[in-house]
Amino acid sequence: MTQTFWLTAAVLIVLALAFVVAPLFLHRSGRRAEMDLRNQNLLAYRSRMAELDREFEAGALDEESYQQLREELAGSMLDDVPDAERGVIASPDRARGGKSAIVIAIASLAVIPAAAVYLYGQWGAMDDVEQFRAMQEMMAADSDRLGQMQELTAQLRERLEDNPENTEGWAMLGRSYMRIEQYEDAAWAFERLAESIEDDESGKAVAWGLSAQAAFFLSEGDLNPEVSNAIEKARSLNPDEVNSLGLLGIHAFSQQNFEEAIRYWERIVSVAPNHPQITSIRQGIEQAYQRLGREMPQEQPSEVSGAGVTVQVEIDEAFQGEIPDDTTLFVLARRANVQGGPPLAVARLSAGQLPMEIRLDDRFNMSANAKLSEAGEVRLQARLSRSGNARPQAGDWQGEVDQPVPVGEGENEPVTLVIDTQLVQ
Repeated sequence: MTQTFWLTAAVLIVLALAFVVAPLFLHRSGRRAEMDLRNQNLLAYRSRMAELDREFEAGALDEESYQQLREELAGSMLDDVPDAERGVIASPDRARGGKSAIVIAIASLAVIPAAAVYLYGQWGAMDDVEQFRAMQEMMAADSDRLGQMQELTAQLRERLEDNPENTEGWAMLGRSYMRIEQYEDAAWAFERLAESIEDDESGKAVAWGLSAQAAFFLSEGDLNPEVSNAIEKARSLNPDEVNSLGLLGIHAFSQQNFEEAIRYWERIVSVAPNHPQITSIRQGIEQAYQRLGREMPQEQPSEVSGAGVTVQVEIDEAFQGEIPDDTTLFVLARRANVQGGPPLAVARLSAGQLPMEIRLDDRFNMSANAKLSEAGEVRLQARLSRSGNARPQAGDWQGEVDQPVPVGEGENEPVTLVIDTQLVQ
């Protein structure tokens, strides 16, 4: 919680206390002044009455005048001090009233701030306020970073125009333009990258594929002549250039040509199993099969190559029959010595395939820089997701293997993983 919030809250609480406590003491002061005036008038009445009595006893007043003056004095007293006698008698009650005011004031000083803090904790929106402030700070920081990135990119472009043979510089310039979403400039930079590469047809093909990708973003997903031309140049050098295959798959899917989309994406899985976006590509293939109303074929090679773990995934009897067959199933492997963070490998399946056996290896890696085969031991987990989201959510079903599992070469005994828990929160 921010200091500004608490200062503001304290000021408001003090104002609230002022509205409660001030009237108690102001009323008490006014009452005291009123009673003091009444007592003074009463004393003056008694003094004047005693003076009349002395004058009457001394013979200065006859009885008729004496009685008349007493009646006039009494009438005047009734006008000036209507509750005089009651005021004098009520002095003990005034003392009790003063004590009550002090008790109420002390109770208010304790109860009002405590109640305000507690009720705000229950129904307040401090989390939303903090989130809004964080978003503002992030936006300001992003704006500063964007300005710095644009300035640095302009400087890099100027230097590269003087030294067009610098292939690494053109690649960096293209990626920088992609980050700041200047896709037209990014496509141009990747074209210059392709032109600067001489003896590497594969690298030149990748450059043209990246140029096609930037032009595709610029056209907002339209396979226009610029995109098609860059794809043709990339595939003329390498028919399996993955950026071009990915764009062709996306375009085919958007045209509801799901068979062709599957063909392009499955080719990526075949030629680039360690592609950084391999998980998203597999998800796209699965969605295409679902649109066709067909079950996605299970990838189970007859010969296992490379290090990995074999998992037998089952579901507890308590949950059988209540989970729809189309519920998404994730089988995950994480490093045994790392808490949290992204998994090393993820296989996306469906509940209808349970029970099943699956081999987790480098085909299911999340990143080319973090391979399952390079991990000595992994922790295994399976999750049935209602939403199809890999992040755990309330209502999902989950299971895990308690002990770390060694990653081994070739065929090894499957590890049994039972989905036996439903997440509450």
